[in-house]
Amino acid sequence: MATHFFADTAALTGRSLRHITRSLDTIITTAVTPVALMLLFVYVFGGAIETGSDSYVSYMLPGILLITIASGIAYTAYRLFMDMQSGVFERFLSMPISRSGVLWAHVLTSVTANLISLIIVMGVALLMGFRSGATLPAWLAVAGILVLFTLALTWLAVIAGLSAKTVDGASAFSYPLIFLPFISSAFVPTETMPGPVRAFAEHQPVTSIVNTIRDLFTQQPVGVDIWIALAWCVGILIVGYALAMGAYHRRIT
Repeated sequence: MATHFFADTAALTGRSLRHITRSLDTIITTAVTPVALMLLFVYVFGGAIETGSDSYVSYMLPGILLITIASGIAYTAYRLFMDMQSGVFERFLSMPISRSGVLWAHVLTSVTANLISLIIVMGVALLMGFRSGATLPAWLAVAGILVLFTLALTWLAVIAGLSAKTVDGASAFSYPLIFLPFISSAFVPTETMPGPVRAFAEHQPVTSIVNTIRDLFTQQPVGVDIWIALAWCVGILIVGYALAMGAYHRRIT
């Protein structure tokens, strides 16, 4: 049974990835907005923002990486919605394949596409002066957190793709997620924010994730932030997966 699931998921993922390679503009589009924000904040606002860091691009990069992921998962919801509308799902369900493999194929495609977008953004950041003395384990920890965050948000995208009534609605859910890093420690220290805004910023998931990645990049002790970040990611992943599977079973029964 497990072999059947993995084989079906691999075949369906290959199908989705072929669609990605035929429309690379989606990956480029996903990277454009974060890169534009990075250029804007570093070269326009960076000189007026005091972060205590030698390089503002290094300070803000973790938040930009999360925005990249939030932008990318909108395409996951879009692709899933289009598959549902075109009847592809019904065709798959009439075949002797694993039903959950259909969803997992979209999820794995999302992770792959987002990793490519993240690499593009990281490359631009390096050209803009980002430097890190992080060790290999620290880089692996950063990669792990980003993959976990991508998985968590992707299952939320699956819910949107299965539940939306229109193609615009399928991708619109990502807008609040893209906006969330702006009310966090991603671009300015939370100490500079008014009381209520600061309270929200310090207790939402993006801040702990950003702080953890920033500390890993700068070789600082990560402290309790890494456990809070992991708890948020795992919690969102579990809830998103459960709700997505529930929505999926309602659609196919």
